[in-house]
Amino acid sequence: MGETTEDQQPIGRVVGRRTTPPPGHLPNAAARAAMTANARYQTRVPKGIFFYASHEEMIRDRERWTLELVVARQTERTTPIERA
Repeated sequence: MGETTEDQQPIGRVVGRRTTPPPGHLPNAAARAAMTANARYQTRVPKGIFFYASHEEMIRDRERWTLELVVARQTERTTPIERA
């Protein structure tokens, strides 16, 4: 049974313009910057598993966390003079 897999298509998918680097090669500076930005992304959602009695409770928490994030980001972007 010396079957080979040469006739099969490789399983892999590239979306966009980036290509997968060969094994053993480090990502370039732009890819490292993108990974760092993604690692710093904050959602304000506490870690854990949440059980809700209804969808309304879940939506209320999700909207509260989203609003807290929007306010925090807006506060970071304004200068101290604008806050006063």
